Amino acid sequence: MKNTQRLDKLLANFGFGSRSEIKKMARNGLITVDGTVVNDASTHVDPEKSKILVNGRALNYRKNIYVMMNKPAGVISATYDGRLKTVTDLLPDELACFDLFPAGRLDIDTEGLVLLTNDGQLAHNLMSPKKRVAKRYYALVYGQVTEDDVAAFSEGVVLEDGYKTMPAELTIIRSGPRSEIELVLHEGKFHQVKRMFEAVGKKVIYLKRLQIAGLKLDETLEPGQCRELTPEEIDQLKGRDTSHLFDFT
Repeated sequence: MKNTQRLDKLLANFGFGSRSEIKKMARNGLITVDGTVVNDASTHVDPEKSKILVNGRALNYRKNIYVMMNKPAGVISATYDGRLKTVTDLLPDELACFDLFPAGRLDIDTEGLVLLTNDGQLAHNLMSPKKRVAKRYYALVYGQVTEDDVAAFSEGVVLEDGYKTMPAELTIIRSGPRSEIELVLHEGKFHQVKRMFEAVGKKVIYLKRLQIAGLKLDETLEPGQCRELTPEEIDQLKGRDTSHLFDFT
């Protein structure tokens, strides 16, 4: 089946203007499809095969969109909330026109990597507990994190509700009254990092997600900024067993 779409709807979805504005541009001869002027904006086109120009600007068609965001604290991982700012509220206009949603969540006070997409299958694969996708975090912790904690995390710790976590990989960066650590989890229970440290008598005071499977947070992104993934980054997340993609380098 051909992937044909109405020209006005297609261009509106990609941020070229409202459908009425696009109809006006078509009437004024500003839209071409494969070199031919198209005056009727209701014309159906195949965006995967056709070269579409709007006032000389080419349509870069993508069926699915993949966006990396450095989520700031105070923003929730949701598409809509009546009171609080969401990650989709932070999207620039050229990406806000897509129906993107976060593939997984971060707590409101946790910063770092969030993936937004309209690819439901990829989101399912990343969020499914059966896939055991690795996620890496940096944390600042009240209390001296020790090698005993490293050993306990590697076995899995029992949370306050009796649940025993899957083994996790704890790395001590600095140990002291306020310790710095990195932690790799293969599951995502509610407030899991905080609850795991509470189980060993310590308290997380700052938490940032650095990596999901093979996808690392672009450290040039300021909190609240985002960008689309590169083709190489998309390949790291699609079509493979993501448990083999985790890279500690």
